[in-house]
Amino acid sequence: MNEYKVTVIPGDGIGVDITREAIKVLEKVGEKYNTKFNFTTLKAGGCALDEFGVPLPQETLEECKKSDAVFLGAVGGPKWDVLPGNKRPEKALMGLRGGLGLYANLRPAKVYNILKSASPLKEAIIDKGIDLLVVRELTGGIYFGERGRGAEEDVNYAYDTEKYNVNEIKRIAHVAFKAAMKRKKKVTSVDKANILESSRLWRETVVEVAKEYPEVELNHLYVDNTAMQLVRDPSQFDVILTSNIFGDILSDEASMITGSIGMLPSASLRNDSFGMYEPIHGSAPDIAGKDLANPLAQILSAAMMLEYSFNMSEAARDIENAVEKVLEKGYRTGDIYTEGTTKVGTKKMGELVLEEL
Repeated sequence: MNEYKVTVIPGDGIGVDITREAIKVLEKVGEKYNTKFNFTTLKAGGCALDEFGVPLPQETLEECKKSDAVFLGAVGGPKWDVLPGNKRPEKALMGLRGGLGLYANLRPAKVYNILKSASPLKEAIIDKGIDLLVVRELTGGIYFGERGRGAEEDVNYAYDTEKYNVNEIKRIAHVAFKAAMKRKKKVTSVDKANILESSRLWRETVVEVAKEYPEVELNHLYVDNTAMQLVRDPSQFDVILTSNIFGDILSDEASMITGSIGMLPSASLRNDSFGMYEPIHGSAPDIAGKDLANPLAQILSAAMMLEYSFNMSEAARDIENAVEKVLEKGYRTGDIYTEGTTKVGTKKMGELVLEEL
């Protein structure tokens, strides 16, 4: 029997509700595939602030380092918005990514045929198909660059620094090209090379890495054009490779064109099999504990964990297929509900996926 140690961080708001259902799915998969998942549940985010006074307790980070993977719900909420930047719950995410060396964020954006009507895009655009992967650099760039405040002649100013070195760009580029080799063999590298020196280095480096993947088609787009193309014709994209800040923005846009942010998982990876897995949506504290949240993004994040950290591709497909079957039978949580379908709560949706497994 294979055994894996997983640190679970439910976080805030609906994070508690959706991780509960996803863990049930993982336990079911474990029974089927003779695998034991040893879960340790710890705090980070707003709940950690309330109890320990910091968004990321050292104990949580150290336990994560001892694990085979981290399974995260969601952090944050209006309750903590008044706090200074270093005390915000979202600081836990930065601490986990940096502290665990998770430099590659993978966010798939896919429209399920059965959910096409949920997309805000025209049917003619959706019918071309949307199935893309955003590969975002996660531990460099402006989010981790030098920052500060000051004053000149009694006028306050603030600054944040966008900085990348060649090695940081190379390693994320390799992730994108390797992903493309398993998909449609197309990489779109996104930058702002007409303005930013850091983007010029980004483009030069990506071009060099591309030479190692002659089967993959590479093209370049400026970030503003990419934002436009994502709503004009998202079917043109396969793998989108980009920096931390551009990836943050574009991956959220990509999620919304699918019309179902509650359906989209993500993985944050490093060079080995270790990763952190979480849905891309927020903590939605207004519906927490009310059996209203959609657990499918968290459940699909579990599938990504099986795929990337535990080399259990068949089990990952089982989860994905189970989710699709539940949707095909017309079951929906409130966020993806349409007339003629059956509305269910968080727990029932989790039970339905278990039944399909």
